[in-house]
Amino acid sequence: MKVFKFGGASIKDSSAVRNMIQIIQANQSEPLVVIVSAMGKTTNAIEGILALAMEGQDFSKELVELQKFHNNIVKELSLSHDEILTKEIGQTYEELENQINSFSSSLGYDFLYDQAVSLGEILSSRIVDAALNHAGTQSFWMDARKVVKTDNLHRAAKVDWGATQNIIRSNVSQHIEDHIVVSQGFIGSNSNFDTTTLGREGSDFTAAIFGTSLNADSVTIWKDVPGVLNADPKKFDNTKKYKQLPFKEAAEMTYYGATVIHPKTIKPLAQADIPLYVRSFEHPDEPGTLINECIIPNLAPAIIHKDRQTVISFKISDFSFINEHHISLIFENINRLNLTINLMQNSAISFTICMDDNPAKREMLMTSLKENFSIYYNEGLELITVKNYNQKTINELMKDVEVIIEQRSRNNFQMVYKA
Repeated sequence: MKVFKFGGASIKDSSAVRNMIQIIQANQSEPLVVIVSAMGKTTNAIEGILALAMEGQDFSKELVELQKFHNNIVKELSLSHDEILTKEIGQTYEELENQINSFSSSLGYDFLYDQAVSLGEILSSRIVDAALNHAGTQSFWMDARKVVKTDNLHRAAKVDWGATQNIIRSNVSQHIEDHIVVSQGFIGSNSNFDTTTLGREGSDFTAAIFGTSLNADSVTIWKDVPGVLNADPKKFDNTKKYKQLPFKEAAEMTYYGATVIHPKTIKPLAQADIPLYVRSFEHPDEPGTLINECIIPNLAPAIIHKDRQTVISFKISDFSFINEHHISLIFENINRLNLTINLMQNSAISFTICMDDNPAKREMLMTSLKENFSIYYNEGLELITVKNYNQKTINELMKDVEVIIEQRSRNNFQMVYKA
């Protein structure tokens, strides 16, 4: 059994859906589970509609445009005659509108977000399921909200692995012998059956959840890149594709901000020793990158870039030294605000962190600690992490930039800079 995951770019229009179907049909000689994201920029569009609704503005035009987008794909795939699909899409849009209109402040924005944004995956999976059946490939639509069980944390729910694995095994086993099973990434439900989401771009993680639950032979993520590259080709020249990567290396790359794979994807697959492939849906005959338990000597340096960074320094003003109590106090407030540190550095009288720009939470953090520290910050910075660095790579990266912080260990180099 294999698990395939197709992201939004791989099903962004009717042509892309047909290409996806060809990939599936070329691999349907063995049992296959297909996980799909929302089509194209659907998630962004629903987020925009939510923003308008929260501001009390009319969102009807944007909602109509989004429904036209899906209806056009249905028409171009020659599925307009499918009365069941047409009814399902109409009902899903009614649900989306009702969810937004019935928003209660007592439930909170995060709750509303999950109920609304999750419907993007429902729409895409319904269309993909219908398109597969229309193309002669027997497909069974499975609602991930009924099989992926989570806690009550909306927008970043944690998986209840015991319940989820049992439910997935039970449900998939009933259909996998005669059908391609199609389900949704990114979404699940809590014990009250309220929809939850696993975090933005969480469909990769869903593929890993299904893969480990079913003890799959492999999980494949189909992307618009040839595999895992050592740097973002939009930002760096002469990038190299890794033919193979160790689980540990790939996990650390995601930790530092590499976006080709969702950060939570690697751990469950590594623990279950299930290989992960990253392949190009534009060139499906090419092997892509294999991530598994292996040792690869002399890996090319991995360059991970993050923009929109803020550096905050907490300084002791009474000439005493930074100690464990001070650091604990800072971390306590960082944890309370659910912030993530991308880099940290301490000296005798100061502790400095680098994090993604978040002006609102930055102000909350500084306000809560202003009585204990003199606080300074610098925003609009960029962060580069180089794994398996060499001096030549560092010299090239440091050209013509103002370095704010520089750190290096045996294997990793990081710098915060102003371009």
